[in-house]
Amino acid sequence: MIGRLSSVVFDCPDPQALARFYAEVLGVPITADEGDWVDIGDVRTGRISFQRAPDHVPPEWPEPGRPQQVHLDIRVDEDVDEAERSVLALGAVRLAAPEGKRFRVYADPAGHPFCLEWD
Repeated sequence: MIGRLSSVVFDCPDPQALARFYAEVLGVPITADEGDWVDIGDVRTGRISFQRAPDHVPPEWPEPGRPQQVHLDIRVDEDVDEAERSVLALGAVRLAAPEGKRFRVYADPAGHPFCLEWD
């Protein structure tokens, strides 16, 4: 092993807003806010960081000309319909996904795709 993962980092125009979104979705606290850089979670829960990128151009999933770059798969133990209502209320947008799959695809408030998945 050369090292261990410290953080997954998302570029976005508003780090505080995107950190609040994922803090609510994942149930982890905002642990650092340095203005242009915000962290949620820690080494125990897993850390996600958000850095200001004023010229950020969000992906257009599934458009290959503007690929997704990175995405999170978030497993839900509750009713997926209730989870969907919750993420939509927080500012997510539902995106098209293949029928018959056990996941639904959304864009977060900065346009990054993420999936809610279930068993």
